[in-house]
Amino acid sequence: MMLRALIVGLGTAVITVALVLFGPMEGAEHSLYDRLFELRGPRPVTSPIVIVTIDEDSFDELNLQWPFPRALHAQLVSKLAEGKPLAIGLDILFPEPSARGEADDEALGAAITVAGNVVLGAASTTVSEGFYQKVDLNPPLPVIREGAAAWGPVNHALSDDGVLRHAVVQHKAEPETLPGWDTALYKLAKAGGFPAAPLPGRNEILINYRGGPKTFPWAPYHRVVRGEVPAEAFKGKIVLVGATTPALQDIFSTPFARGRGMPGVEVHANTLDTLLRGDALREVPRWVTTVIAVLMAVGVPWLVVRLRAVRAFLVAFGVMLLLMGTTFVAFAFLDTWTRSVSIALALGLGYGVTVIDNFVREQREKRRLSQFFSPKILREVVRQREGGSLNSSRRLITVLFSDVRGFTSISERTEPEIVVQMLREYLTELTEVVFQNGGTVDKYIGDCIMALYNVPFEDKEHAVNAIKTGLEFQERTLAVSAKWEARLGAAVRNGVGINTGEAVVGTMGSEQRLEYTAIGDTVNLAARLESITKEYNTSIIISEFTYEMVKGKFLTRQLGAVSVKGKTRPVRIYAVLPDSLRKHTRSALDAGATLLAVGGTQRCSVRTRDISTGGLALEGVPAEWAIGAIIQIRCEGGLLPKAIVAEGKIMWRTDGLAGIQFISVDPDSEHAIESFVATQGPLPEPEVIWKKGQGPGEANTEDGDKKT
Repeated sequence: MMLRALIVGLGTAVITVALVLFGPMEGAEHSLYDRLFELRGPRPVTSPIVIVTIDEDSFDELNLQWPFPRALHAQLVSKLAEGKPLAIGLDILFPEPSARGEADDEALGAAITVAGNVVLGAASTTVSEGFYQKVDLNPPLPVIREGAAAWGPVNHALSDDGVLRHAVVQHKAEPETLPGWDTALYKLAKAGGFPAAPLPGRNEILINYRGGPKTFPWAPYHRVVRGEVPAEAFKGKIVLVGATTPALQDIFSTPFARGRGMPGVEVHANTLDTLLRGDALREVPRWVTTVIAVLMAVGVPWLVVRLRAVRAFLVAFGVMLLLMGTTFVAFAFLDTWTRSVSIALALGLGYGVTVIDNFVREQREKRRLSQFFSPKILREVVRQREGGSLNSSRRLITVLFSDVRGFTSISERTEPEIVVQMLREYLTELTEVVFQNGGTVDKYIGDCIMALYNVPFEDKEHAVNAIKTGLEFQERTLAVSAKWEARLGAAVRNGVGINTGEAVVGTMGSEQRLEYTAIGDTVNLAARLESITKEYNTSIIISEFTYEMVKGKFLTRQLGAVSVKGKTRPVRIYAVLPDSLRKHTRSALDAGATLLAVGGTQRCSVRTRDISTGGLALEGVPAEWAIGAIIQIRCEGGLLPKAIVAEGKIMWRTDGLAGIQFISVDPDSEHAIESFVATQGPLPEPEVIWKKGQGPGEANTEDGDKKT
């Protein structure tokens, strides 16, 4: 079982690793990454960053088309410089000469030189042709960049799903490496006295976004260039100038603004703020989370096997909650991102696959074992299959054998199809009785059924339950007989042998086929007792070993002793009579009675032995009147106050002695019986030894005294 769980776990681990390396797992991880930002919420801005927006209002107010004259940009730079900001960043590209002439470029270059703290942007483009790859920087025109404090690429690092999560600190452009635009602004602000954190050691960072659009203060371009915004508003600030209108296509998707909702210049503001604060998100290495996922994939199947599905689910659910909580806490308070989707997938996949595998195997096992065990026991067997409940072991058991009397002769004169149909119905009825009494069906041998009790789990009442099964067999057999007697041409009756003792019980057989069974002398004796029930003309025979465990709980008669192969002394045996005979107080009655077979004309005279409000025992009942026959009774004489008139059914037979259960009693007779029993008192019930060949009117007690 554990080996199978290990195999399932390894398979799940392989699938998880494959999904991490080659599948869509990274997309799911990024989706959760964005969701973590939403759950954490915006953070207050602490860096002095202001954005001058090139927006729709600026186009309308200035009545200009893009690109604006560079001389106008020069005026903007001069206005901003008057306020003495820490740095001015122009997120605008100037790679080609102005369409308005050299003077336009010179005006912008002059303003940038005077300001002295302007950082210009460049566009880094990659050209690939076969095995050849070239990176072009497209820097600003020399006349514009000569007086600038710095310039750098403004390119963003987009994820595969088009969301901007990363920023590049340094850009590689052979044969040199240039700081990014945000890095250049960072250095300029730090040089100007702003207390900035050290630059990160890695070249690509995860931007710690402060919020959605307009998290940083905005000032429209047209208001600044016209002087409507006081220059003092920019004192000590880092001013970023860039497009915010969707018309200029500088719009991106971010964790706080899905669907291209954040201008590129505000992405730079978040990047710069992350660099200045030094709180770029740390990423738990992918190999670490992959190893954890593999451990989960292998560990959860083991957990399911050890704890079972429900408890394992609760543990797995707890681990999942812990994983989610840890992921969020690490992100929100420690600025650390963990790829937890792969771990959760491994946990869920490991649990689900193992549970499904166990369910399929359990259903297959249930189908195999359902022929032996009742549904209740079967559920417990499957639940405890790791506990070795089906392993072979020596234990005390009660064995029951039962078969149809005269089955061979019935089979010889009846069509095989009819016999098979009857036998299926008969064995189905008997199997149901075995299961109801906590027994286990060992096997079917033709018309014979073998059942075990006190297996596979302990049952203190195993001997009692076996005898209850045998008694119920008699009733079920009568019902089957009533239905099939006409078609079979004979009544269906059965004999039951029951023995208690030690035997080796468990799953046995060959490599090709295993069965749950028992072997030993205990089984052999039970089979022997069943075979001699017809010799003693009784339906149920139990051994002295079973008798000692049920003494006083059933109406029994000692039959004598039989020799058994393998035992040095004979084994005493007992007949078990129907429980219905002990439901009422019996009183001895010696009187004559006349019987009339219902539905026939046969009449006979018999003697009574005892009587109760439930029935009476008779001597001299004709042998052809079988168990189940309905008769009319008239009994009078002896000490009876008046004649008894009733109708009854023959419930048991022993030679000429028969037990009758009342079906209906005349009201006056009912009162007469109650009065008689109350007057005479209960009849003592000594154990009676019936011996083969003994006359129906005589018996020996255990003391050897002859009774009539």
